[in-house]
Amino acid sequence: MQADFQLGSDLKGRRIVVAMSGGVDSSVVAALAARTGAETIGITLQLYDHGAAVGRTGSCCAGRDIRDARAVCDRLGIAHYVFDYESAFRESVIDRFADDYMAGRTPIPCVRCNQGVKFTDLLRLARDLGADCLATGHYVRRVEAAAGAELHRAADPSRDQSYFLFATTQDQLDYLRFPLGGMPKPLVRELAAEIGLGVAAKPDSQDICFVPDGDYASVVKKVRPEAERAGEIVDQSGRVLGAHRGLVHFTVGQRRGLEIGGSPEPLYVVKLDAEANRVVVGPRRALAVSAATLFDVNWLGGDFAGPLTAKVRSMAKPVPARFENGVVRFDAPEYGVAPGQAAVLYDGERVLGGGWIEITQPAGAALAA
Repeated sequence: MQADFQLGSDLKGRRIVVAMSGGVDSSVVAALAARTGAETIGITLQLYDHGAAVGRTGSCCAGRDIRDARAVCDRLGIAHYVFDYESAFRESVIDRFADDYMAGRTPIPCVRCNQGVKFTDLLRLARDLGADCLATGHYVRRVEAAAGAELHRAADPSRDQSYFLFATTQDQLDYLRFPLGGMPKPLVRELAAEIGLGVAAKPDSQDICFVPDGDYASVVKKVRPEAERAGEIVDQSGRVLGAHRGLVHFTVGQRRGLEIGGSPEPLYVVKLDAEANRVVVGPRRALAVSAATLFDVNWLGGDFAGPLTAKVRSMAKPVPARFENGVVRFDAPEYGVAPGQAAVLYDGERVLGGGWIEITQPAGAALAA
């Protein structure tokens, strides 16, 4: 199968840099790039201590993954370079992840990683190497349109990663290529096996690569030991219902782990009050949100002003909404929307842009300025 890297019909004399995490997706992108006849260079960013990361599962850009990426490049006969970005990753992604949790927000470190080390630092490295484009294994589509490149959802909805790439700028999108956006994952694995890549059956990395066992709290406590500070669990009127051992253990919409008895109906986390170190709980209806104010909005949709859909969690379906003056207003109440998450806006399959949620408006209430 020949992928279209949108660099013209004759790619001899062209140079493609491929971002290689050591997984099957980026490895197949490297193979497809090499098949075009263009000079292909694989680049891996080392994001963790190499020795400590060997043997870690569910990660990317760690010791074993670097070894796998190098083996793929050897198999394909292409160059492979590794750059140490551990400090930059820790400061821009891991430290911010911990700080967001301590501030009562629900962070999305994968977006921060794409914004920083992957689509800023890595893109700069590719340009320094004289590449015509930077290709990645993300499942999104780059569509050439009259007004320039557009970002679209992947053809396979179950693999779509557009939510995590809403912060991609137009300048970055002009340079990036996503050869897997039109393919289902089983086909990608078939191609890897057909080419003889050792990573063909390698498991996918988990959503948050630096939390290999899913224990977010332990990561935050390691980075910020003061994170585990006990406080009160209160209802929406401020009545004390119990105690917690640190805000880091909770997110908006959470039900498990509250350990509160005597309530006539199930209780959920509806707010994390970092200033008072309180977990505020309420019934499910208290989670209903009618609007959200965004900050750091990235817009790719030009002068678009028509109906759109909004997605406020990576696994949620886009829902009808309106967007004006930095505020997303949902046609019907959304549940479990939390500050720190992203709201990504779509026109059908096209990503219009998105931003970070700063304030949410409970259904039936006026949005604070």
